[in-house]
Amino acid sequence: MLNILVPIGVNPDSHATLQYAVDFASVFSARVFVMDVINVSSKTGGLTSVSEKVAQNSKEKLRELIDKVDAKSVDIKIATYNGDIVDGIKDIDRELGIDLLILAPRSNDIKEELYLGHTTGRIVKRTNIPILIVPKGTTLRPLKNILTAFKSGILKRKRILDPLIAIKKKFDAQVNLLLVKTPGYTDDDLKIDTALMDICSNLTITENATTYQGVLEHFQSQKPDLLCVFRRKRGFFKSLWEKNTIPKSEFYATVPVLVLCVKKD
Repeated sequence: MLNILVPIGVNPDSHATLQYAVDFASVFSARVFVMDVINVSSKTGGLTSVSEKVAQNSKEKLRELIDKVDAKSVDIKIATYNGDIVDGIKDIDRELGIDLLILAPRSNDIKEELYLGHTTGRIVKRTNIPILIVPKGTTLRPLKNILTAFKSGILKRKRILDPLIAIKKKFDAQVNLLLVKTPGYTDDDLKIDTALMDICSNLTITENATTYQGVLEHFQSQKPDLLCVFRRKRGFFKSLWEKNTIPKSEFYATVPVLVLCVKKD
């Protein structure tokens, strides 16, 4: 895990998210790229000068943000993009090779009833980069107990587990698997990939209406430091495929959530 990208929104707690990312990167000896998005329309008169001025203001804002955090020995770089944030993340990934995104559940949206706001939801839905969603006010602590919840144990590609394996090794963590049998499950859903079993310390099988309800049932007994889920259209965040937000009534986590997905070749 070498390159971590932190998209920064207008949330006043952005410096806390960046501090978490810096602390996390310090553990892995990784670099942090702080990203801000600007929007300068091609219809704007004097486009070049306007664009340069907006970009400069954006960089100054990011430098002020960086000055608020304890950088430790982490290499922190600035990345700005003119256009849509999802397109920007994809472009930066193509250029640099991003191993992990770290962001807040609501980077721009202030609606308290939401767990994932519109911007974060779009990033989770439309990028193929592993994502670590860090709740407001969270500081990094040893991730010793990881709860990995899923409704199907079949993995299309083994490398989807790379971030989870890296975290497990770095923190010497215990990975507990939670297989949730939901209505309409098949025998194939109950098969668990050998790559998952290889990193598993304990396996629990439960039956609930949704994967999230299974997590709720076992969260207190498991007391995880990190919740790990897979991004699938029929999986944990399936409502994202209908809309770009997730209300707290459907999902809410008080610990960081690692969302695993596979980059396209």
